[in-house]
Amino acid sequence: MFHRFIKLIIAALLVVTAVWQFTEGNIGNGIFLILLTAVPIFLYYKNEYILLAFLKLRKQDFAGAKVWLDKIKKPETALVKKQQGYYNYLHGLMLSQTNLHQSEKYFRKAVELGLNMDMDLAVAKLNLAGIAMSKRRKMEATSLLNEAKKLDKQGMLKDQIVMMKEQMKKI
Repeated sequence: MFHRFIKLIIAALLVVTAVWQFTEGNIGNGIFLILLTAVPIFLYYKNEYILLAFLKLRKQDFAGAKVWLDKIKKPETALVKKQQGYYNYLHGLMLSQTNLHQSEKYFRKAVELGLNMDMDLAVAKLNLAGIAMSKRRKMEATSLLNEAKKLDKQGMLKDQIVMMKEQMKKI
């Protein structure tokens, strides 16, 4: 696991080497090195371990996703702010399968740090609403459900939101 700034240093070194190759007359090598520079820059913004954890979660392999996330030792230094949000979001998703109350702190931190996609933010707020509802905090659960409904532009969470609102009537 590289520190996030090492990835930028590697990209800068590749650009310098590409410029050197251009001046030496090796145009093909220079073009290849410029294209190769895209890899560390992409990995600066999209952490490789988080991407692999997402792939494991798509297959419902929570243990495998946890293994990939555990490889990130210091998320504060290794990840940019949005990646830290997804790091906490993934931990919250995995913990919500076993311990709902413990996953609350991860979801709250993920919402605080921010997530790129509205759908991910809606899922996090929906989970927080479920946790608040289980703790009998009806006002907080209602506001979180309304926020999740606004963020769910494609209507993928519509059934879960309606079901939660029905359950809240019983509280």
